[in-house]
Amino acid sequence: MLVRRLCLLFAILLAASAHAAPAPFDLSGPTLDVVITRGAQILPASEVPNLAVGDRIWIKADLPSTQSANYLMVAAFLSGSTNPPPESWFFPCKTWTGKCAREGLSVTVPPGAQQVIVFLAPETSGDFRTLVSAVRGRPGAFVRASQDLNQAALDRSRLDHYLSTIHQLDSTDPYKLKDVAPLLARSLAIKVDEKCLDRLAELQAPCLMSGQESLILNDGHSTSIVQALTAGPGADLVMEASVTPQLGFGIYSPYIASVIDIARILDSFRTAQYQYIPALASQRGDKLALTLNAAPSFHDPKSVLVIALPAVEQSLLPPLHAVNPTEIYCASRTALVLPVEGAPLVFSTGYAHDLTLSVTGIDGKTINLPAKADGAQGGYIVDTSRLKSATLGETVHASLQGYWGFEPYAGPGFQLRNAHAKAWVLADGDEDALIVGRQDTVHLQADSVSCVDGIMLKDPAGKELQAEWKAVKPNQVEVKLPLQDAQPGAMTLLITQYGVSQPQLVPLKTFSAAGRLDAFSIHAGDSQGILKGGRLDEVASLSIGNIVFLPGALSTRAGSDALPMIAQDAQAVASLKPDPTVVAKVTLKDGRVVALNASVDAPRPRVSLIGKSVQASHASGDSNIQLANQDELPQDARLTFSVRAQSPSTFTRDQTIEIATADESFSASLSLSNGGITLGDARVAVATLDPAKAFGSSAFGPLKFRVLANAVAGDWQPLATLVRLPALKDLKCPATPELACRLSGSGLFLVDSVSSDPQFEHAVQVPDGFPGSTLPVPRPSNGRLYVKLRDDPSVVNTVALEAQQLPPSADELARAAATQEAASPKPETIGGANPPAAGGAASSPAAPVPPPAASSPPQ
Repeated sequence: MLVRRLCLLFAILLAASAHAAPAPFDLSGPTLDVVITRGAQILPASEVPNLAVGDRIWIKADLPSTQSANYLMVAAFLSGSTNPPPESWFFPCKTWTGKCAREGLSVTVPPGAQQVIVFLAPETSGDFRTLVSAVRGRPGAFVRASQDLNQAALDRSRLDHYLSTIHQLDSTDPYKLKDVAPLLARSLAIKVDEKCLDRLAELQAPCLMSGQESLILNDGHSTSIVQALTAGPGADLVMEASVTPQLGFGIYSPYIASVIDIARILDSFRTAQYQYIPALASQRGDKLALTLNAAPSFHDPKSVLVIALPAVEQSLLPPLHAVNPTEIYCASRTALVLPVEGAPLVFSTGYAHDLTLSVTGIDGKTINLPAKADGAQGGYIVDTSRLKSATLGETVHASLQGYWGFEPYAGPGFQLRNAHAKAWVLADGDEDALIVGRQDTVHLQADSVSCVDGIMLKDPAGKELQAEWKAVKPNQVEVKLPLQDAQPGAMTLLITQYGVSQPQLVPLKTFSAAGRLDAFSIHAGDSQGILKGGRLDEVASLSIGNIVFLPGALSTRAGSDALPMIAQDAQAVASLKPDPTVVAKVTLKDGRVVALNASVDAPRPRVSLIGKSVQASHASGDSNIQLANQDELPQDARLTFSVRAQSPSTFTRDQTIEIATADESFSASLSLSNGGITLGDARVAVATLDPAKAFGSSAFGPLKFRVLANAVAGDWQPLATLVRLPALKDLKCPATPELACRLSGSGLFLVDSVSSDPQFEHAVQVPDGFPGSTLPVPRPSNGRLYVKLRDDPSVVNTVALEAQQLPPSADELARAAATQEAASPKPETIGGANPPAAGGAASSPAAPVPPPAASSPPQ
């Protein structure tokens, strides 16, 4: 019977709120003072992750002195979802009078209790009995509400810590966000959009804080903390309902899923007298600050606040571990950072408290150094200044020690090393690898590199240059040396370390080495090949027989150079046939000639464009713009083009056609398999492109295409110019000729400029990102307007709209009357003064067209 009732309950809940979004917890509620006593230890609730049988709980409502409504506070213990708690497990406390108002409420966790809920209910007759009846009647729903409230509070603590840190950095030093955000996200298990870090420093924080609730990732530790013991089929049903897609699990973040769960469970208890609203508890020292997602009501149905305290269960210690267990850290570094991960709650709550780094010296004495969790730095910060006077060995083991609530906690261990003068040597192969004229890289080795503070390069003249460096192994650092303006000869590296007063000197020798020639390859039919090797900036030319190649732009990647070599005789290079064993001669700038094995590879695939056509969509017609260039392709149109195979002479089934924008940031691949290509015959292929589907709404500008066969790409060829069209609706002009017309429509930011003549001598420039729906434009001189699109401003297009004349306004009629009166004949005045010339007012120059405002008002 119980199972049937619960099934019916949750079916109603799911159907009633399948599309409801959770209200945010952004209303400040009352504050509770909560202190837990276990044996002789006393801790604030903010440092207690779980309760135990026998714990003494002291609760006092911290209400303002001006509080006009009386709240009855009730502490209730629960014992699982299928076991109604006895009435003796409910403890009322009148917060406005008597002992409760002065001293608060003290209760002891009874044997068998698994959850603790605190209710704050407005004073009414029968309020206590109503609460007891509701909880005893459906204990499973309140068990689930307790779990979800605790889960939501823990998730919210991570989110609040993340947002407050990002906001603080944005106000003080936004340029640190790029480095801090990944560490903070790792510490708190927060999802960060890496694209935000590619933006300007001033724009990174708003991007990182957008979509707040969905930033929280599932965290197994906080989930396990709130899992109270349940038993029986009714409890199973309660648990299963919360993970259905309708309740958000797998669709929203765990935080949103919990909030939806709470709202639906508590809403089912709504009666004519009471409604239950959840209150999230945020830790503030020994206080719990409550936040609500609904405004409390003091009229029927009155609002009962539901607050969950930590579950009564066995303590679950945090699964904290070192980010890199093999890393060696410098004991001489004053502000030592020990990177850890795996337990976000150690950063967002006070559950892990009184932590120290325990270090034992060779004399057997143990030193405990205070350790503080800092999510922005990705671990625990330890002040090691007390170790200066300690007797430590060269390498010492240390570990984090402290408390998790009332339980002693032994955290991860770390290897520390003292700084001392080391023997630094260059890695094998780097002794003769330093080449002047560019930035070069060497690797330095020692028994440990954990205490390196900085590395400088000193040239023969005594000038010191900052060198970039990073530790790549526990015993090796990679150093990038600025040798762009250096001369060959002796140099010195200065290595400074924490705890060592004088830098260590490492002598270096730089060279002007000859280039290294690895290989040259060219495809038959191409006029350009690639020469690979090192120091190819010394290459003057390359020749195969009588064909001479000159160098193009040099590029370097992974320590190897690639140099395009361009043939000077296009007809001669066309005579090259595929041959893997061609001999080339490379001439260096110093006059040396070096023989090199080269290869002429199979020709690149080539096609010729036969023709193309554009099928406009209905939306294209709504734009009322007549495109003047047949190469322009509206974004919502469809492009069909045909190509003829040249090399090879027929198409194969694995060939594809790639289409991309000029910068190749958008691309699409057409093939026989995806339906983008249809063979007319063995030599002709017809391709179809839908730009809106292939590229989305942000692609624009010139498009190019190339054919690919057997992973070999042909040359790019121009295809069309992709343009996005605004929808121009109407053109209205006032009766007064000197006043500007109004062009209305949508997507006007896609217009570059508007003119009354095709020469654009009387043009209006549209501001970048114009958000309005109406533009002031010149009056058409020949009945037509002309536009240049922002995606292709080189082409002048015609607007297919006829101007509609607006009826004259009162101001226009007044000005016309004044003009007519000024033009009418006047009697001669004394002195023979002549009247003003008729039509003088009308001959004045027309008023200039005002620039468009950021958002023009509607007509």
